[in-house]
This record gives sequence, C-alpha cells and structure tokens, in this order.
Amino acid sequence: MKKIINDPANVVPEMVEGMVRSYPQYLEKIKDTAAVVRADKDSMSGKVGIVSGGGSGHEPTHAGFVGKGMLSAAVCGQVFTSPTPDQIYEAIKAVDQGKGVFLVIKNYSGDVMNFDMAKDMADMDNIKVKSIVVDDDIAVENSTFTQGRRGVAGTIFMHKIVGALAQEGASLDEIDATAKKVLPNIKTIAVALSAATNPETGKPGFVLKDDEIEYGVGIHSEPGYRREKIRPAKDLVTELVGKLNDEMHLDGHKKYAVLVNGMGATPLMEQYIFSNDLLDKLNEFNVKPAFMKVGNYMTSLDMAGISLTVFELADEKWLEYLNKPVETIAW
Repeated sequence: MKKIINDPANVVPEMVEGMVRSYPQYLEKIKDTAAVVRADKDSMSGKVGIVSGGGSGHEPTHAGFVGKGMLSAAVCGQVFTSPTPDQIYEAIKAVDQGKGVFLVIKNYSGDVMNFDMAKDMADMDNIKVKSIVVDDDIAVENSTFTQGRRGVAGTIFMHKIVGALAQEGASLDEIDATAKKVLPNIKTIAVALSAATNPETGKPGFVLKDDEIEYGVGIHSEPGYRREKIRPAKDLVTELVGKLNDEMHLDGHKKYAVLVNGMGATPLMEQYIFSNDLLDKLNEFNVKPAFMKVGNYMTSLDMAGISLTVFELADEKWLEYLNKPVETIAW
C-alpha cells in the first residue's frame, strides 16, 4: 500500500484539519469532533440547518459541499464507518437557528441508526429535526451494509436541492416535502475497474483480474451484480444506461440532470470519454441533459471506476435549484 499519509489511525482528524485550514473562508471545525460547519454563520441566521455526513473516504463528499447554498455542516466518520451519534448531535446543535434541522442520510445501516439516535438526542433538547434517507443505487436490492438500496452519488443532487431551499428561507416542512418528491427521481449505477484500499487495513475491498471489471459496485467496495472482461467505454455506457432506462423509462419529452462521477482513481480524460459516449447514447432516447456535471464528487478512496446518476427533473423548480450559485469547496 502506498499512501501519502502519516499514521493510518490519524487519517481522518488530519484530513479534517487540512481541509479547514486550507479553506477557512468556507469551513470551521466543531470543537472536539471530526465535524465541520459553515464559516459564514451570520448568513445561516433564521434558516433551516442542513446536515449530512458519513464515513470518510468519499471526498469531496461530504465536507466539500458545506457552504452557502448547500450543507450547513458535515460529520466525518472514520474511513467507511458511520460517524457517532454524539458527533452528529454536535453538528445539529451547531447549525440550529430555531427553525429546525434537516438531515440527509445515505442508506447504510450504521448511518441510519446513528443519525436516528442523534435525531432523538436533538428532540430531547426541543430541536425539531426531519430527515431523508437516500437510496439511489439501482444495482442491487440489498448489500453488505444495507437493507434496501444503497445511497451513493445521487445524494449530491439531494444536497443541492435542499441546500438551495434552505438558503431561500424555506421551512423545515417545505424542505421535507420537496426532498420526499425528489428522492424517487434520482437513480445511480456504477462500474469499477479496481477496488478501494482502506488505509487502516492496507487491503483492497475486492480483487479484479487485470482484464476484469465489475458492474454495480458500491462506494465501500461492496459487490455488484456481474463481472466480465474489460470493454470499451461505449459498451460500459450501453450497460449502465440500459439499467437506468429499465428503471426510469427515459423519455425525450422530460428533463434530466446527469452526474458522471469519478470513483477516485479515474482520470478526467476517461470521465470525459465516457461522457462523450453517454451523450451519444442519450441522444438515441432523444434526451439532452438540462444539467450535467462531470468529475469527482463522491469517491471511494482510490477505486478506479465511474458512477452514472440520472435525476428526472419532474418539477421545473428543481432545475432552478441545481443552478443556484453556491460557495463551497467542491460543487
């Protein structure tokens, strides 16, 4: 294992310190935690707080999306491990402005349990909290750490929508209602060329032969649904779009947002080649994305691969929210 680290046991606290010191205009560390909060506290006044988080190793998720127009705070757990309830609770308290706090949770058993425990702690302090559990991964129904579908890169779209609403001054109930409408319209699927190597164990989550790929992997190196020989980018696009079409029934009369997401070790060159073929394939459905992002948004350490998210913009306002300006590290 080759990593630019010091002690494997200290990767998360050192990463968090590095982020807040590098971007003090966006982030502040919450004392005695691995959580970060928006540095522009004055502009949060009177607004609903938006909190997300999860295991580290998915950077820039989640801390990279903390800032004006997106998240109010993010909680960084150990690598691929849910943050503890007490740290989530500290983030809730740090962003509460009397209007309530909304939690964006990825569907992993540890995350759901610990965020729910923090929610209960906040309720005892009379902080009103609501939440959404994102389960956008269509690859498998149940997985290593999940009952139901996994929460993956489509979570970024949820961050953007609820963050824009909060910035506009929407109420907790309004944010909750919109999030519930948005959720079933976001779908994601991935392909991997190699697994992530956890710095705390020094071992990859799975091993593929030099000429193998795996479809449907999760962001913690969870298994997917099929392995086969490496294929050209066009064939990967055909597979992933085909699975998404089975779920979404792509329609040229509808509007879509698209996220091509690098898993950590995939060069932008390859991501843009994939995107070029993707746009050709979508054109076969008479679909031209109304909004598109390409880059590393929710990674899996050093995994080589790509995930593809398609978000049906069933409400015209959702496109407006995606285009609202933000002040974050990574959007």
